[in-house]
Amino acid sequence: MHWRGGSRRCSTTTRRTDALPASVMDGRRDPLPPPGADASVLARPAPGTAVRPFLFPPIAIALALMLALPACTRDGNDTTSADAAGAAHPDTPKPPNDSAAGQRIEADLLALADDAMEGRETGTPGYDRAAAYVAARFAEIGLQPAGDDGTWFQRIPMLASTRVPEGARLAIHRGGRTIELTYLDQFLSGASGAETDVEIEAPAVFVAHGVHAPHLGHDDLAGLDLRGKIVLTFPEAPAHFDDDMRAYYASQAARAEALAARGAVAWIAIPTPSFAARIPWDVIRATADKPSMVLVDDDGTVVDGTPGVRAGAFVNVTAVDLLFADTGWTGADLFAAADAGTLKGFDLPGTLTLAARATTRRVESRNVIGRLPGRDAALSSEHFVYTAHLDHMGIGEPVDGDAIHNGALDNALGVAIVLEAARELHAAASPPARSMLFMAVGAEEQGLLGSRWFVRRPTVPREGLVGNLNIDMPVLTAPTTDVVPIGAEHSTLKQVVEDAAAAHDATVSADPFPEQVAFVRSDQFAFVRAGIPAVYLDGGVVAANDAQDPKLAVAWFLRNCYHKPCDRADLPIHYNDAARMARIAAGIGRIVGDAPERPAWNEGNFFGKTFGADAAAAAVPAPQP
Repeated sequence: MHWRGGSRRCSTTTRRTDALPASVMDGRRDPLPPPGADASVLARPAPGTAVRPFLFPPIAIALALMLALPACTRDGNDTTSADAAGAAHPDTPKPPNDSAAGQRIEADLLALADDAMEGRETGTPGYDRAAAYVAARFAEIGLQPAGDDGTWFQRIPMLASTRVPEGARLAIHRGGRTIELTYLDQFLSGASGAETDVEIEAPAVFVAHGVHAPHLGHDDLAGLDLRGKIVLTFPEAPAHFDDDMRAYYASQAARAEALAARGAVAWIAIPTPSFAARIPWDVIRATADKPSMVLVDDDGTVVDGTPGVRAGAFVNVTAVDLLFADTGWTGADLFAAADAGTLKGFDLPGTLTLAARATTRRVESRNVIGRLPGRDAALSSEHFVYTAHLDHMGIGEPVDGDAIHNGALDNALGVAIVLEAARELHAAASPPARSMLFMAVGAEEQGLLGSRWFVRRPTVPREGLVGNLNIDMPVLTAPTTDVVPIGAEHSTLKQVVEDAAAAHDATVSADPFPEQVAFVRSDQFAFVRAGIPAVYLDGGVVAANDAQDPKLAVAWFLRNCYHKPCDRADLPIHYNDAARMARIAAGIGRIVGDAPERPAWNEGNFFGKTFGADAAAAAVPAPQP
């Protein structure tokens, strides 16, 4: 019986609270509060306020969804694919786990996905218990602390913003009349960064995809004046871009920077029908009471902010025709022209009013960082960095009586695999020549904030960061014979991954869903934006038997359990595959650590040219005569 199709409560997983240190169970933590903060800063939010991702302050809703939600239909109950996949749900018999490495990974996952961790939400005691557990495991493995001031922890200072519904407004002033859109039913607005009360009436301009890339023969902003205007744009990159370009231009940071530089004051996302099919409006409106977060310096200044862009909104696809009334365009016309590649931006008649109100509070979380020193005196100052995000969604609305989002696959399993890779590298006869950093990253679900903060304020010399391997939500619920190194093709890491996989009788497969631009949607992208070659090591897609299809197993998980309480340890996780993935990850670090040259972007690669040494050289002003 498919448990999601019935009404029974999610079964309770065997818990490992007996294995947790007392300091973890009672929530003790290192004293690392932000200056002047009181205890309320770290108080647990009420149930139902699980934080959603947030990357660019003015466009909270659009970004949260683009980063955090899967690109599959999410009606939550279709288990047809699960039948074809061999039923990768909790009722599937537990796969064998007959290796010591697999058993260690399982023990760590059971601890991190335990109810005692309360879903590991950023800024909560549950997350702090999980961080303390990882620090204890790093110490047990034999790593050195590599956080702030010789501790295991690096502070992540943030500002949390929670919407005040009474302050939300989106109105169309056109043709002598005003049309008020309905909050939650037709739109969801958010204030930017530290803003608490915003109301803007301004002309509006439609900019299609909002992509400024004249060097690629595509410029949605050409000939348009954005100064002082509210910008309407699709939340996706053009479909005709190749995977690399689409990955970058699908990142909202690229679009936001272009709009802010041209004087836009607010941003409204116009979902296409395909976007709305993947991410239904009820999923969007469910984020309304969830806080969003941004990085702040100690003085409260928003990090990576875009001054001038004060608010953003997401509209229901059913309201698109209202926004474009009297323009000569219907929503269907816009979408058809976009598909045909003929759509150009234009000014809208009249004005729009966009308003948002929020309450803000200072919050902090922590990265947990351990170091394995390199054996070579000349190279030990260089570091290859392993990352896996530790945070998850906390406690939300009950589903079948279960309100805790345990996050077993997302991403307790990723952290457990990194722990096993660290153990293997430390247990070797000698360490690699270069040093290895292992980081359980905080605040990923809020928009990669922990990794972005580390890259901005690394605890080791930044110039010595040579590469990154990130593991995020490997859905290992069907046995495979391969791994998928997303983004490896952009740098010399591709050959490294292939060699490491071959050493463990595994093959390497290409990203099966390149249109989902996963390379920009997890912590490795923080390193990429800093010019550091990175790879997102994911679970495989080649079936080890005829009974289970890994792709369908992933689809079942995304449809039924992604960011839901049923992402728990009773899923049929193949820990033998997880152990192989840990060995491959360790092998990648060993090869990079002992190589004469550090990883490098491929010649002419888009990301290398955009963020790497080529970009840095291009940014240096030419000498004056």
